Amino acid sequence: MTEIITALCDISDRYEALYVDLWGCVHNGVTAYPEAVAALQDYRRKGGVVVLVTNSPKPRAGVATQLVKFGVPSDAYDTIASSGDSARAAMFTGAVGEKVYFMGEWERDAEFFQPLDVIDDPVAITRVPLAEAEGIVCCGPFDPMADPEVNRADFLYAKTKGLKLLCANPDIVVDRGEVREWCAGALARLYTEMGGESLYFGKPHPPIYDLARRRLMALGKDIPAASILAIGDGAQTDIRGAMGEDIDSLFITGGLAATQTQTTHHPNPDALKAYLTQENVAPNYSIGQLR
Repeated sequence: MTEIITALCDISDRYEALYVDLWGCVHNGVTAYPEAVAALQDYRRKGGVVVLVTNSPKPRAGVATQLVKFGVPSDAYDTIASSGDSARAAMFTGAVGEKVYFMGEWERDAEFFQPLDVIDDPVAITRVPLAEAEGIVCCGPFDPMADPEVNRADFLYAKTKGLKLLCANPDIVVDRGEVREWCAGALARLYTEMGGESLYFGKPHPPIYDLARRRLMALGKDIPAASILAIGDGAQTDIRGAMGEDIDSLFITGGLAATQTQTTHHPNPDALKAYLTQENVAPNYSIGQLR
């Protein structure tokens, strides 16, 4: 059974590094959570390393810029590993071909197509209409409030053509302030259910954890999995991913699952147990909000 704690400092001295989710943990898509920022700053002052591991389709630099906008200071973390960077590497090595159909909000996601210096001899990517595409790059829905089912006709055509869908953000939903929005993961899930092939690069899938480890190594930190704690509010992304990597985890119950876990300041233990059983995940620790 998960151990309900009251603050990160209750357990943080057991770990040399943290893999920290962003949405629902450090900010709400609009503004930072002051207590979460303070907890990460305190952890770093004591010598710990903080890697922000996010399913954002943005490159690392784009995530950092967004964090400034939300009021998350740079001294709250050491480095960033984003699903976007992991997916971009796959795209530029030809995972879904050279001519791609893009799904997302172009004004927000255009930086996804910026060249990656770490890729030798990258594929020349061209955005084309679906009828001309060799594959699909999905950073998110065209309209985050629209039911993913609106894409069914296009997905049926794409499946018939045998197109692969590169999913830059495996999250199903995200809360932007008080508004819940659909993410790329919801579209990839629909495409897969229809018989199409979706490629995933964020949590809970291995590529983003490989990237997080490389980010640690770039800091000169060779830290074993047993000394890393993953923190997040997604049962099927953050917690499932940590379990797959044999990394201990801290579940933020007041995020996506606030209603199911009956979280106000702390989760209701019985409701939390029922939710974790339903989701078939086993975080080592749980807390209402990161603090």
